[in-house]
Amino acid sequence: MNIHEYQSKQILREFGINVPNGLPAFSVHEAVTNAEKLDTPVVVVKAQIHAGGRGKAGGVKLAKSAEEVRAVAQELLGKVLVTHQTGPEGKVVERLLIEEASKIKKEYYLSFIIDRHTASVVMMGSEEGGVEIEKVAAETPEKIIKEYIDPVIGLAGFQAMRMAYAINIPEAAIRRAVSTMQKLYTAFVDKDCSQLEINPLVLTEDDKIVVLDAKLNFDDSALFRHSDIAMLRDESEEDPKERIAAAAGLNYVNLGGDVACMVNGAGLAMATVDMLKFYGGEPANFLDVGGDSAPEKIAKAFSIMLEGGQAKGIFVNIMGGINRCDNIAKGIIEAAHIISKDGSSLPVPVVVRLEGSMVEEGREILRNTPITNVFAAPTMEGGAEQIVKLVAAAKN
Repeated sequence: MNIHEYQSKQILREFGINVPNGLPAFSVHEAVTNAEKLDTPVVVVKAQIHAGGRGKAGGVKLAKSAEEVRAVAQELLGKVLVTHQTGPEGKVVERLLIEEASKIKKEYYLSFIIDRHTASVVMMGSEEGGVEIEKVAAETPEKIIKEYIDPVIGLAGFQAMRMAYAINIPEAAIRRAVSTMQKLYTAFVDKDCSQLEINPLVLTEDDKIVVLDAKLNFDDSALFRHSDIAMLRDESEEDPKERIAAAAGLNYVNLGGDVACMVNGAGLAMATVDMLKFYGGEPANFLDVGGDSAPEKIAKAFSIMLEGGQAKGIFVNIMGGINRCDNIAKGIIEAAHIISKDGSSLPVPVVVRLEGSMVEEGREILRNTPITNVFAAPTMEGGAEQIVKLVAAAKN
């Protein structure tokens, strides 16, 4: 789960981390009022969306008077902000952060993320912080310093000290930087974060260390322990299909392509996406139906994949263990009845590969179905290749 920058900073304040004073605003009037409350000569007006690159897209602006705050707020609220992370459709700005400006001497990058290869948290830092950190990672990866943290011991003082020196924090600010890193790690663990990114972490003109921007992501599976964080969810920032799928007990991620896939198991789903790419297709989604293959659930999955016309074809790839292949087949037929009046067709071609529990029964159901555009595939590779060709043919 993602949250907004101002919410992330509210959480970090609880851990004694130095962040600028700031207040959220949901209207132009509130933006002006909050700027007056801060009583500082320069404020920063920041668009709040779940995406990076806001500064380069015009979503972060300085204001030196109430009238400037008003003008910037009027410009940003309701604007569709397009960044390198939003895609061409962009995101609508519905809230702002009004924040005191900082006198910046130097910008750094710092983040914590789980590294599954080492089963530990890794702290990453760079002296090249700011809006071009992706470029730094791509062109000069040696400037990204990593410290692997033993989950039993936690972030040791010497590791934080080593990171501070490695990214060239000045001597006068070393201890403040070390303290900030240790507090950030504590926040990461205590709040069950999956990512904590500070970009930039800044050194001010008076040698203070300030978290100027913060991005916190949380492990959905741990939200039952953090009802306060769950309440921060902004559903308007989430893909509607992903939200509907979650409510139906489905794991759905929109990948932007046009070949939808319905699979059981995360590993098989990732392999299926790779296979579609191998044959030249563009996966529309990651959809894991899990171990529950009730026909109603399968029909719901079809409705979600077909919503909006993004999917031009569907690849069903099921390895039946807990799932029963006959129920998958029944669900496909039920989906056809829901989506079309006579139940004789689906709006896009569907290639189905079934293996495992009750597979012969499932194949028999599909062989006898009146649905005209459902095709059986004996193998995963053959099914992926077939659906990619059918989608390509439909385009031409």
